[in-house]
Amino acid sequence: MAAARPASSRGGVLRPQLLLTLAILTLACDACEEAVLHVPSELEADKFVGRVDLKGCFRSANLIHSSDPDFKVLEDGSIYTRHSITLSSEKRHFTILLSNTENQENKEILVILVHQTKKRHSTEMVLRRAKRRWAPIPCSMLENSLGPFPLFLQQVQSDTAQNYTIYYSIRGSGVDREPKNLFYIERDTGNLFCTGPIDREQYESFEITAFATTPDGYTPELPLPLLIRIEDENDNYPVFTEKVYTFSVLENCRIGTTVGQVCATDKDEPDTMHTRLKYSIIEQIPASPTMFSVHPDTGVITTTSSQLDRELLDKYQLKLKVQDMGGQYFGLQTTSICVINIGDVNDNLPTFTRNSYVTSVEENRIDVEILRVSVEDKDLINTPNWRANYTILKGNENGNFKIVTDPKTNEGILCVIKPLNFEELQQVILQIGVLNEAPYSKDPTIRSALSTTTVTVNVKNLDEGPECSPRVQTVQIKEDSPVGFENNGYKAYDPETKSSSGIRYKKLTDPKGWVSVDENSGAIRVFRSLDRESETIRNGIYNITVIASDHDGRSCTGTLGIILEDVNDNGPIIPKQTVTICKPVMSFAEIVAIDPDHPVNGPPFSFSLESPSNLDESRKWRLTRINDTAARLSYLSDLPFGAYTVLIKVTDRHGLSAITPVNVRICDCITENDCTLRADPRTGSGEIKLGKWAILAILLGIALLFCILFTLICGTVRSPKETKVIPDDLAQQNLIVSNTEAPGDDKMYPTNGFTCATHTVGSVAHGVCGPVGAGARNGGQETIKMMKGGQQTLETFQAGGHNHTLDSCMVGGQHTLDSCKGRHVEVEDCRLTYSEWQSFTQPRLGEKVQLCNQDDNHQHAQDYVLKYNYEGRGSVAGSVGCCSERQEEDELDFLDHLEPKFRSLAEACVRR
Repeated sequence: MAAARPASSRGGVLRPQLLLTLAILTLACDACEEAVLHVPSELEADKFVGRVDLKGCFRSANLIHSSDPDFKVLEDGSIYTRHSITLSSEKRHFTILLSNTENQENKEILVILVHQTKKRHSTEMVLRRAKRRWAPIPCSMLENSLGPFPLFLQQVQSDTAQNYTIYYSIRGSGVDREPKNLFYIERDTGNLFCTGPIDREQYESFEITAFATTPDGYTPELPLPLLIRIEDENDNYPVFTEKVYTFSVLENCRIGTTVGQVCATDKDEPDTMHTRLKYSIIEQIPASPTMFSVHPDTGVITTTSSQLDRELLDKYQLKLKVQDMGGQYFGLQTTSICVINIGDVNDNLPTFTRNSYVTSVEENRIDVEILRVSVEDKDLINTPNWRANYTILKGNENGNFKIVTDPKTNEGILCVIKPLNFEELQQVILQIGVLNEAPYSKDPTIRSALSTTTVTVNVKNLDEGPECSPRVQTVQIKEDSPVGFENNGYKAYDPETKSSSGIRYKKLTDPKGWVSVDENSGAIRVFRSLDRESETIRNGIYNITVIASDHDGRSCTGTLGIILEDVNDNGPIIPKQTVTICKPVMSFAEIVAIDPDHPVNGPPFSFSLESPSNLDESRKWRLTRINDTAARLSYLSDLPFGAYTVLIKVTDRHGLSAITPVNVRICDCITENDCTLRADPRTGSGEIKLGKWAILAILLGIALLFCILFTLICGTVRSPKETKVIPDDLAQQNLIVSNTEAPGDDKMYPTNGFTCATHTVGSVAHGVCGPVGAGARNGGQETIKMMKGGQQTLETFQAGGHNHTLDSCMVGGQHTLDSCKGRHVEVEDCRLTYSEWQSFTQPRLGEKVQLCNQDDNHQHAQDYVLKYNYEGRGSVAGSVGCCSERQEEDELDFLDHLEPKFRSLAEACVRR
């Protein structure tokens, strides 16, 4: 089934018009393309007829020509009528010639105009072949068609109609979907009709599906999709996006400067002549000269002249037109207004209204306005292009004048800021220049065209009072000048006569009341003793204020600076009279001296100790000079903590000296503040003040001492006849118990016992007086039991291939070696003398004490060595330190280096 031209019957005779159409089609078979357009019988002038595809036939055509003068063809293939036409026959045709003048190619398109009548429809049916395939056939209709309605579009037929009775039906948009009932099809013929005009801007196309069924509902064909495209008609005017456009451009801009862009829209079909818009300026107000142009395609407005002058005309108005159809005369058009404001630039320099001015001012007047100057500027008011900056170019070398701008009137205000003296200057001539705040647009560095004016300032003379000039005057007086000493004082004079006669002087301020001022001459007289080192004196200058007045009461005020010449009347002193020596940290204190006199009468100083009545006291200290103003005070003997008074004599370079008693505190502290903050610092008065950590260390030491004594007592009670053994190593602080491998009594002894025995092994006697375990070094095998937490551990040592068993004994007891494996060992009793004990324990214990409580950096702990005040007699127990809690990790060689303080402990252990 396929769409076909309408026919009134299945048979009939071909009419002459149809034969003519067949002939035309035959002759045009070699043409590039054939186009069939359905048109009404009457066409108006400039009426859109239809569109053909030119590019699909010939892409590079530069010449398009229609063989029928009644029609014109545009570049996009749109065909329009040149004037009103009435089609007398049912068909009309003409050719479109496409030519390329470069390669001389020519192609033709045959255009057939079909006048839509029912009679033509029935006649054309005969031309169709009997069999057509059921396939989609595109269809189109012109929007806003005038009819007559219903308007025939095309015929749909199925090949199965030769064998069956076929009923045709359609569905889709425009049929049973909105807009409904716009299309219908004849059930028996398949003719498709439109019932009314269609607006393409509302509906661009319709998708309809055709069905072919038999009366009993059988569908011999698949549904046929039909696309009905609505051909566009130029029925919409282009519209500007704004009714009035407003743009701005600076004056004196270059040709081609962009002013702005206008834009218009068209609802017709895009990319066609109906929406090809062209912009143009149809009017400019004022009309002459022409200043602007608009790009026909983009709507960009640019300048065509560089003579825009805001001072002549600050606004232009353009009337713009936009037209579709590429701007051709028959296209639709719309207009809009564009207002262009001309922006200001600084193209006009300010100029003075007068070339010269004359003014006057009284002498000695300041902060007074003496003149206003004005300028003219054509630039925009109250903008940087208009506001003026005034400058005094010449005549103001002394800085007597300044000129500022009045922001309201733009005038220059000339003022006096430094008083003028008629006696020195009677007239001043100033040259003033002016420029704008904004740089000059034509030449930003211009100076030659700078507008200037001359101002003559006459100075008026006044009857002035005395003048104090200079206002600050100085005199020199020695500080030891006697009372009544006179010197020149302050001098004022009459500016007109340059004389000081007739001027009276009076003292206004004198902080110390040291001087008096003579009323007639202004001379000063010493009234009290002068002191250069007074607290109120700065840099040796004493200032007083003097007022000078004439007979009319006019006055001036000045300052007289009295420079006090220094004399060596002050010996050096020590300002810091209390110093602290932290005895564990340092053994000296720094003494710094100062001299209030001038440096020429000061350093270098010499320091010495003054001998008090007690000569022993002076032998305790020593002074060492550090530099010109400092010395170091140190003590010679090991002084106890306390407070001392040292008399120190300091002498300056000229031999003037002073003795200062310095309080020296010797404290047990790390820093000076540590000593200062103590409520009762440690002194040598016999009273002891200990810190909490020192007290805790003492308590721990006492507790450890009791533990040692308790251990010794227990060992003595349990084995009164045994000898103590000195261990070679601490065996990790365990009790060492000796055993015998042969039958015998096992004995347990404390590890702090010492041995002193004679070993006989293999008829060789060795004197032994050392720690337990020495037998392992001499050879043989020893079995030693070490107590660890109350349990016994048997360890066997072998050396030299000999075996023996060692039984430990207490000091003063008997050391016995039992025989083992056929060998006999004899042990004789012996006792340690005090000298032997001292030589053995002193070096070892001293070494251990040195290693006691050291950190990784080999620094002693804070509570390692504590020095206590002397209480009149030595302690029997000696000093107990932090080492009492130390877990020994090394051998007991430290017992060879015991200090005297451990003698009492040794005597307690060695009982003869």
